[in-house]
Amino acid sequence: MTASPLRPLSRGWLLASCVPVLLVLGMAVSVPASSPGAPTAATAATAATASGAGMPGMPGMAHPAGAPEGLGRGLAAEQDGYRLNVVTCGVPAGRPTAFRFTITGPGGAPVTDFAVHQTKKLHFYAIRTDLTGFQHLHPELADDGTWTADLAALTPGGWRLYADFVPNTGPHAPELVLSRTVAVPGQDAPVPLPAPAGSTTVDGYTVDLSARPMAGAHQLVASISRDGRPVTDLQPYLDAYAHLSAFHEGDQALAHLHPTGTVDGDHGGPTLTFQALFAEPGDWRVFLQFRTAGQLHTAELTLHVD
Repeated sequence: MTASPLRPLSRGWLLASCVPVLLVLGMAVSVPASSPGAPTAATAATAATASGAGMPGMPGMAHPAGAPEGLGRGLAAEQDGYRLNVVTCGVPAGRPTAFRFTITGPGGAPVTDFAVHQTKKLHFYAIRTDLTGFQHLHPELADDGTWTADLAALTPGGWRLYADFVPNTGPHAPELVLSRTVAVPGQDAPVPLPAPAGSTTVDGYTVDLSARPMAGAHQLVASISRDGRPVTDLQPYLDAYAHLSAFHEGDQALAHLHPTGTVDGDHGGPTLTFQALFAEPGDWRVFLQFRTAGQLHTAELTLHVD
């Protein structure tokens, strides 16, 4: 499936302000790669940024109609008449960036009314092409419909940025995930994806994943311990005791999951059960976020899906 052609931006000033950058990006595509016959990740991301589609050779994908919640998706800039438009022209390497963007609706105007889901009006993710540098942010919305996401410093290379939201159009409004790619200038140094593993440690906490996930619906269980003892003081985070984001190696499809069960104060754990819905087999880089004593922890590991 290829991404649908993108309409011109609804604001002439926005397009005009970004034309010089897009021209530069277009020129960058023709620069030879550092290794014969293979473009660098940064060059590939540049081509994708200019077109608004997915990475070259990785077609953009919209969320399939009727697909279940959590299914890997988010590889298109436009879906169901909603479009992610980048306002910030250029993202520098090595320093924080106030990244600005808008979501325009079917009529072409910026959307200013969003439903609250998972305690926020919009969730914003950033991941590098090699699935490093994960960020999960909650941007601020201005009255004119411009969102500002305070990105921590990005390393050189290709990045995909996702906006996850629900338009406030009624009780059955769909959750949408749109994304764009950006190229951060500088020498790209890809990091090999770590081998699949069932356990990892972060901030003194050990996270174990059990069950062998498969493409489609499957149960995934996470257990959290510290110093060999089960953890039972998880605090609510986004209306649940954990949040799991997973990105597919290759096309960067996104799946995000919450554990089943209800929240009852600061008494979560040690076991969290997810209804895992992965769109396709392969290796997925998983980021499990949970909170204890007011601190947010992010555990990372690679999960193989059959």
